[in-house]
Amino acid sequence: MASTNQSPAYQKAQGRFLAAQTNEEKLEAMEDMIKECPKHKSSENMLANLKTRYKKLKERISKSKKSGKSSQIGIKKHDMQAVIIGKTNTGKSSLLSLLTNAKPKIAESKFTTNFPIIGMMNFAGTNIQLIENPSIESEYYNKGLTNTADTLLILITNLEQLKEIKNKLEKAKAKKIIIFNTSNQNKEELRKISSTLQSKKYNFVLISTKNKENLNELKNMLFKSFDKIRIFTKEPGKEKSLKPIILESNSTIRDVAEKILHGFSDKVKETKIWGPSSKFSGQKVGLQHKIKDLDVVEFKTR
Repeated sequence: MASTNQSPAYQKAQGRFLAAQTNEEKLEAMEDMIKECPKHKSSENMLANLKTRYKKLKERISKSKKSGKSSQIGIKKHDMQAVIIGKTNTGKSSLLSLLTNAKPKIAESKFTTNFPIIGMMNFAGTNIQLIENPSIESEYYNKGLTNTADTLLILITNLEQLKEIKNKLEKAKAKKIIIFNTSNQNKEELRKISSTLQSKKYNFVLISTKNKENLNELKNMLFKSFDKIRIFTKEPGKEKSLKPIILESNSTIRDVAEKILHGFSDKVKETKIWGPSSKFSGQKVGLQHKIKDLDVVEFKTR
């Protein structure tokens, strides 16, 4: 769909179309492209083509819904993935917007989100993939996304919602963080809410998407939930890498080498290590040495 001599509004809509994560998102962007496309003779063919593609896409979405198949474009899972779930109007989109680079549509109307929205949260030198799942009572709710997540952020605005949500998480094996999004509760009410969640031994945090309270506490809690470690690498005589490698907490030097390149550990001649797992700076270790968070590893190859 070439955008010859098109308005900035059309080009913006076309950009949204090209970056779309779902067919529903593509359809919404295409509606704006049709709206912004010039209605003069030289653009007749282009407009006709847009309308034809719009009609076909709409039919495809309708067939997918009837067959029970998702029209969601595949989501590539990152090393650390958390999914935000909850009932409608609990602040899921606001939370995603506050924690990541995503700009979801935020409205007071119910069921605003009709497809999963992806954002990336930069924290402690890592990138954490956050996904807002449509409302748990919505027809667009994606069970598969919930069941395969590493961590679930369960957002609630009252304690009654928690029981209903938990009943729908039978197949979810992810670690769970209960997030109570506060609004007009007074100190005594908040104390009772906190006491109740604590008595049930939930991993929880009280936040406010409106006042941006306790978001750093939530970020820390989220990062720790993945039970991952950050390992930096360096070449002899050079500074450590800026971006860490993300590994499981019980990893070894061999795992670091294999993460860099499959088969790379066979070429390692010598390994030096700095950081929490070393007895002293620049300690020489073997491939079976267990590493710790924030270690720096230097390889020499054969």
